[in-house]
Amino acid sequence: MLAATAPIDAPILRRLSTLDRFLPLWIFTAMGLGLALGRMNPDLGATLDRVQLNGVSVPIAIGLLWMMYPVLAKVKYETIGAHIRDTRLLGTSLVLNWVLGPLLMLALAWIFLPDLPAYRNGLVLIGLARCIAMVLIWNSLACGSGELAAVLVALNSVFQILTYSVLGYLFLTVIPGWFGADTAALNISMSQIAISVAIFLGVPLVAGYLTRKLLVLATGATWYDGVFMPKFGPTALLGLLYTIVLMFAMQGNRIVTLPLDVVRIAIPMLVYFGLMFGLAFWVSRALGFDYETTASLSFTAAGNNFELAIAVAVATFGITSGEALAAVIGPLIEVPALVGLVYTSLWARRRYFPAADATVSIGRHA
Repeated sequence: MLAATAPIDAPILRRLSTLDRFLPLWIFTAMGLGLALGRMNPDLGATLDRVQLNGVSVPIAIGLLWMMYPVLAKVKYETIGAHIRDTRLLGTSLVLNWVLGPLLMLALAWIFLPDLPAYRNGLVLIGLARCIAMVLIWNSLACGSGELAAVLVALNSVFQILTYSVLGYLFLTVIPGWFGADTAALNISMSQIAISVAIFLGVPLVAGYLTRKLLVLATGATWYDGVFMPKFGPTALLGLLYTIVLMFAMQGNRIVTLPLDVVRIAIPMLVYFGLMFGLAFWVSRALGFDYETTASLSFTAAGNNFELAIAVAVATFGITSGEALAAVIGPLIEVPALVGLVYTSLWARRRYFPAADATVSIGRHA
């Protein structure tokens, strides 16, 4: 969420809440705590795996579910129909998110990680998980359309339920064969991915929808968005950090001994953010959309739902897998990358949308 006391013309980082501003620090701290726990208790993995849900230890499953639930309770599902009749706008978003985005991440994964299939698979899972959470923050900082961003987030939530398992199977087991890769080593089925998505996205999606629906009816949208969510929404970070602690406790030795692997995972992610945002911005501007619409389309296209990617990677490949490691590196890279893209978007507004820049002074002193 945005910092409540920061003026609208404050620098970008100052307009982030303290929680969001220091997200990389919280993630690094969770990683360090996990590494320490793993060294102090080498049998922690066996202990966690005693009771499982769809192949995931229950303590970790709780974290995976919780980091999704508050995020999905924030989505304004009632706004989905607001822009649904604008077929050009809807079509642009769908192509950017569900065609170009996954294909670009697949290409980058093969270019940068041709010899590391597990990490490559993890990047593919990230590319298929379209953003449904933090994009609202970045879009707001860049002065994009809040209403449109909420609609696109809601649509992405629904589309992930409908298509993630199908696309996951296609991108992980079918398309690699076209390049001569050994797909048999993956040994996964569409049903495995579908079950993971149904549990770790479907359950919190239903819970989030019902939470918003019932509480808005009981207390009103103003109280829900202005009082409840600012307190409830940030608890998703606790679920993410809790999950990261356990994941790093179980595979900390690999991380310590393979630091260059983390760098190799990070590089294609950074390239992806830059290329995807630039492509979406160029396409949206070429189609004649105004700045607010262009910014919203660009940020929803560039962002990813790392929580879902982590959940599917853990449930499908295991918590100590390379796929899970690649997915958990994602949030660490996203924050500085998207902050940079906010500045880029505000510069592009001054350069290419002078009329829009003249009406809002935000960002001039950033």
